[in-house]
Amino acid sequence: MAGLLSIQEPNPQANDNTVKHSREHIAQLFDLPLMDLLLQAQTIHRQNFDANEVQISTLLSIKTGNCPEDCGYCSQSGHHRDKTKLQAEKRLEVDKVIAAAKRAKASGSSRFCMGAAWKHPSAKDMPYVVELVKEVKSLGLETCMTLGMLNPEQAAQLADAGLDYYNHNLDTSRRYYEEVVSTRSYDERLDTLAHVRDSGINVCSGNIVGMGESREDRIDWVHELLKMPKAPESIPVNLLVPIAGTPIGDKVLAEGELSVLEWIRTIAVTRICCPSSYVRLSAGRESLSDAEQALAFMAGANSFFYGDKLLTTGNASQSNDNRLMRELGLTAQFAAPRAAKQVPVMDAMSGHQSQVVLAE
Repeated sequence: MAGLLSIQEPNPQANDNTVKHSREHIAQLFDLPLMDLLLQAQTIHRQNFDANEVQISTLLSIKTGNCPEDCGYCSQSGHHRDKTKLQAEKRLEVDKVIAAAKRAKASGSSRFCMGAAWKHPSAKDMPYVVELVKEVKSLGLETCMTLGMLNPEQAAQLADAGLDYYNHNLDTSRRYYEEVVSTRSYDERLDTLAHVRDSGINVCSGNIVGMGESREDRIDWVHELLKMPKAPESIPVNLLVPIAGTPIGDKVLAEGELSVLEWIRTIAVTRICCPSSYVRLSAGRESLSDAEQALAFMAGANSFFYGDKLLTTGNASQSNDNRLMRELGLTAQFAAPRAAKQVPVMDAMSGHQSQVVLAE
């Protein structure tokens, strides 16, 4: 077909995420005419997923504000609080988190994501987050957390509790990264993702487009995903919501925001290069028209966040999402949480309770 790069057929003997595209090929995909790119992305999407099924998540901030990181786009950074005026909050009580998870399940979400504004969880935080994982899983929901950096021991604790996904975004390319944050290195982000992968938890790692980066940076970010031993199972592709008072938000508000079509191109290229990953619509969706969201789904997105709020920024309303799904003929995917690695077992004779590690 004229204008199309060749579509790589999936190898039935290997995970589709093992397909590696060169940086040159990724750049060629970005340069395709948009309709050709969307056709190729949708074709690959249909080879790997139910064409009209979407995974729905709900995101809850379990600890808001006063983060020690200086991410230039984030209102939760303690470095920007004098300008953003975001009020810091202590971590939510367990019963409030569980109540929110129950509401999410009742609304149709299959995955419940919990985020904390930490550089990394402390030792005293780990029993709290482990309890949350176990309680949310008991509701039949998939679980996801984003808590900052993890060491191998913390990743193992979360894996033992049965955490399904851990989110830790790369945000952008290695080259542009120093324009975004200085309190955490790119390699530290990759180290956390390696600890998550080694523990057996599914990796969720994406980016934020529209922070002033170039297309070359978006190409490099996709290529970075493909350098991993296995591409993330879940890839959020965020469109920056510029927040006044943050360095990057102020810059973008003054200089102009990225074209929605360039964001959709990024989604399509991500789908082609990571064919068996969930590609998630995250931040930025609340400002899109129905037609723009439809294009994003055509580009291969098959996951999005439900609810009126994403941590501290707005999101499309649930009623509007339900209406749009009906009009597009999309159906929600059922939850498929993985089993915890450890389960309690009680000896019938002695009454002694112990933990048994399940085989993978």
